[in-house]
Amino acid sequence: MTSNGNGGRLRLKEPTGWFAAGASFETALLELSDGAFRLFALICLRADRHTGRFQSTHKELAAALSRSKRATGGYIMELEQKGVCLVRSASNQHARSLFEVSESYWPYERIGTEHLKRSVEGVDSYVARIRDLYLTCGCGSGSFSAADERTAMELFKRGIPVAVVEDAMLLGCARKYVSSENKAGSAGNRAGGWAPIGSLAYFEPLIEEVRLTPFSSEYRRYVRAKAKAYWQCCSRRPTLAAVRDSAGAKK
Repeated sequence: MTSNGNGGRLRLKEPTGWFAAGASFETALLELSDGAFRLFALICLRADRHTGRFQSTHKELAAALSRSKRATGGYIMELEQKGVCLVRSASNQHARSLFEVSESYWPYERIGTEHLKRSVEGVDSYVARIRDLYLTCGCGSGSFSAADERTAMELFKRGIPVAVVEDAMLLGCARKYVSSENKAGSAGNRAGGWAPIGSLAYFEPLIEEVRLTPFSSEYRRYVRAKAKAYWQCCSRRPTLAAVRDSAGAKK
């Protein structure tokens, strides 16, 4: 109970089942779309107060929100991409997914549980997934350095979902493709050649960009196509280092 400002004490009509909606709740209201915020509020109301965890199927969530499963899936992706919740997806559409509200959006002290990020996905597994994405993105240097590993660990500590990092890589490669084509077509770059992305840190500004403006499924397909075109272009075009080496040999 709390004071009502007039000397009296406020009493809850329903003393059980309530949720402490503070500053973090207001932040979610401002950052999330209407549908994603409704889902967030539902998760908060039904989550275990000691862990911030809640399990449900997409079908159950869609019914509770009076939305389609497709729309609900978009809301879930938004919660994950904006770092509001970590989601461990179910193995199939009939199984339950695990939702855990992130530390910055959960008002209660967690009791008897490991830290949110470590409980859902260990740092080693996270870094390994980022490494695989970086090495296969097609626009990198082909190696994952100790500095890249430290960058990945920082992303893990910040609670950046792997899906957000992947979208940022796609965006970076697509923009690299456009820039490479523009340079190749200019008068001062007739020799051609392209410079690979040298580190994972290159994508950090793009990660923040994706977090602020999550991809729609349509835009992700577009960016993926652009990135694929870049990879194909790079597989046929020599790197700038190779161009320089060749020029030196001719001299």
